[in-house]
Amino acid sequence: MAAYLVFISHFADNFDENFPHILKRFFGEFHIGVSIFFVLSGFLITFRYYNNFHLTTEWFKQYLKNRVARIYPMYALLTTAAFTWYFFTGDPSITKGSGNPVALFLLNITFLRGFFYQFWDTGIAQGWSLTVEECFYFSAPIIFLIAKKYNKFYIQPAIITTFAILMVLIFSHVDFHGFFGNFPFVMVFTFFGRCFEFFVGVQLARYVLKNGFTRTSKFNFTYTSFLLIFVCVFVMSLQPIPKGWNAGVESPIGIITNNYVLCIAVALFFYGILTETTLFKKFLALPFIELLGKSSYIFYLIHLGWFSTLLRNSINHLNDYVFSLYDKWNVEWHSPFEYDWLNLIYLFIVLNAVSVTLFKLIEEPLNHYIRKSDFLVKYKPRPTGIVE
Repeated sequence: MAAYLVFISHFADNFDENFPHILKRFFGEFHIGVSIFFVLSGFLITFRYYNNFHLTTEWFKQYLKNRVARIYPMYALLTTAAFTWYFFTGDPSITKGSGNPVALFLLNITFLRGFFYQFWDTGIAQGWSLTVEECFYFSAPIIFLIAKKYNKFYIQPAIITTFAILMVLIFSHVDFHGFFGNFPFVMVFTFFGRCFEFFVGVQLARYVLKNGFTRTSKFNFTYTSFLLIFVCVFVMSLQPIPKGWNAGVESPIGIITNNYVLCIAVALFFYGILTETTLFKKFLALPFIELLGKSSYIFYLIHLGWFSTLLRNSINHLNDYVFSLYDKWNVEWHSPFEYDWLNLIYLFIVLNAVSVTLFKLIEEPLNHYIRKSDFLVKYKPRPTGIVE
C-alpha cells in the first residue's frame, strides 16, 4: 500500500486540466507512503531484535548480513541498470547535470548521495529513502542500548534533530555539493530530519512487546487512524509549495505535519491492524495482496525513473501506431492509449507484473542465498521452527 501511495503522488500531475486542482494537490501529498515505510521499519526492526540484541561483533555482523540481504541486491542491480541506461541514452534525469557519472554512481551505490542536496535525487531518484533507512539500521542497536541500559529513549530523537539543525547552520554556508545544504532538504530527505518517525515505530514495538496483542478497549484504532492519516494529507495539500520544491510537505507546516503528526496516526493504524479484526486486516492477509506486498520494494524502485520512462515511451509509441492504423483504415476511433489516466492504469499493472517477476526470479533467491552464505559471518542453520 505504501509504495502505491508514492506512485500516485509522483503521477498526480498527469491528470488533465479538467481534474480539480485541489485533488491534484491532495494526491500529490501521497508521498506519505514513505512515512508509513519508516514507521513500519522502526516497528519491525525493534519487534524482531529489541529483546535479543547483543552489542557484540558477531551479533552485529549477522544483523548487517540480514539487512544487506533484504535491501541491497535489488538496489545495486537497478542502480547499475540506471547508470547503464545513462551510458547509452544520456538521460539527464540520472545525473541531474553532474559532470562525473562514475563518481555519482559510487555515491549512489554506497547510499552516500542522500546526504547531498545536489545529488539526493540522482540515479534511482526515490532511492534517497534508502539512505535514510540504512542510517536507521546502523543506529538501531545503539538506540536499543541507550533505551535499555540508560532508559533514555525519548531524548534520542531530540538530540538527533538538534544535530541536524546544527549541521544545516554550519554547512549551509559551505559550498560542498549541498552537504546538509538547507532545512527543507535535511528535514524531509535525511534520517536526521525524519528520525522521529522511526522512533514512533520503535515505541510502538516496545509497547506491543510489553503488553501483547490483546486489549480490552473497544476503540477502533484502524479506521479512526486511517481517517487521521488522510487529514494530515489534506493539511499538507493546503500548504503553499516553497520555491524550488514539489509539494506542501516541504513547507514549515508540511514538515511538522509529516514528520511529527502523521507518523503517530500511522503507528495507531498499525496498532489497530495488529489488535483488531477488520475487513482491512482480512484484505491485507489475502495471499495475492501479500505477494504484492513482498514485491512492493521493487515496485517502489522501478515506478519512477529510467524503467518507468521506458514503459511510458512504449505506451506513447503504441498510441502513435494505433492512430497510424486508423489513418490507413480511414476511421476515426479512439485509441486505447490516448487517455493519460488509462495509461497510468496500464503502467501500474505492468510495473506490478515486472515487480512480482523480479521478486520471484531475483530478489527472493538472492535474499536466501546471502542469508545462507558465509558473507560477514559464517552461516549457522537455525533450529527447526525458528524463522528469521
